[in-house]
Amino acid sequence: MLYFLGFIVSFIIVYALIPPFAKLAFKLDYVDKPRQDVERKLHRQPIPLTASYPIFIGFFITYLLITRDFSLQTGAMVLGGALLLLIGTIDDWYKTKGKDFPALPKLLVQVSAAVLVYASGIVFTGFVNPFSGEYIVLPTLLQFVLTILWIFGVTTVINFSDGLDGLAGGLSGISALTLFIVAVAMGQSNSAIMAIILVGITAAYLRFNKPPAKVFMGDAGATFLGFILAVIALDGAFKQATVLSLFIPILALGVPIFDNIFVVIKRFIQGKAIWQADATQVHYRLLRAGFNHKQALMVLFLISTCFSLSSIILLLVQS
Repeated sequence: MLYFLGFIVSFIIVYALIPPFAKLAFKLDYVDKPRQDVERKLHRQPIPLTASYPIFIGFFITYLLITRDFSLQTGAMVLGGALLLLIGTIDDWYKTKGKDFPALPKLLVQVSAAVLVYASGIVFTGFVNPFSGEYIVLPTLLQFVLTILWIFGVTTVINFSDGLDGLAGGLSGISALTLFIVAVAMGQSNSAIMAIILVGITAAYLRFNKPPAKVFMGDAGATFLGFILAVIALDGAFKQATVLSLFIPILALGVPIFDNIFVVIKRFIQGKAIWQADATQVHYRLLRAGFNHKQALMVLFLISTCFSLSSIILLLVQS
């Protein structure tokens, strides 16, 4: 019942808040305007960029209502999420004016949010030796580096995937549902609650963001979704993981992770700045190959579902 409640409450909050925030966006001119000179801009009408706020509010109100968890770890998630929301809002505001916000402040804030989570105790500590059954605790420095890299990496790849109507929300929803199944199977109730809340949030958001989109979440919302997905995996799937089951959360987020690894390598080889937005992600490549918007979405959702099923099969193999 708690899981069902988490889904329903988060869905209702986000679904109810998106329209008034969208109206406010038009009043403030906080909208993503179409630009003919930018290949990545596929829409033809101004779109509100305010869905990030209902997403943020919906997640934490629902989480606190259900869990009553006012711990240090929750505080770190709230503060880290708020930092990402703030810097993402500034970045999105620059975009509404046709300008680019510098990459360094975004990098520093995303790393700071990850450090807050690490400092609160949500950490990748090690894995179970498959031969001896002994839990191998990694050196503290390596725990820190891997935790920060994971949170920063997932935050970034979800943001980079936000290039088609419905794509980042859909991929996040599939990943969250997968992590929910994994958490329930592993008896990790807190991780499961966070995951099912995220499923409810993405379902509500997709009601407005499915093609043709009526609202965007911008960098602020996409980085927040990535941040929470990373925390869910650390709090759940990565706990007491074996070498094999380390791949469970990686496969659950397979499409954005593997696509953006390819993009980063390609940009590096070409001598481009790896953080510079372009149209090299798989969704743009599918469009250039002749797929229409909905076909590209369906292909990527199908691949993501296959990755997710693979991660669940891995979980079953481990059981």
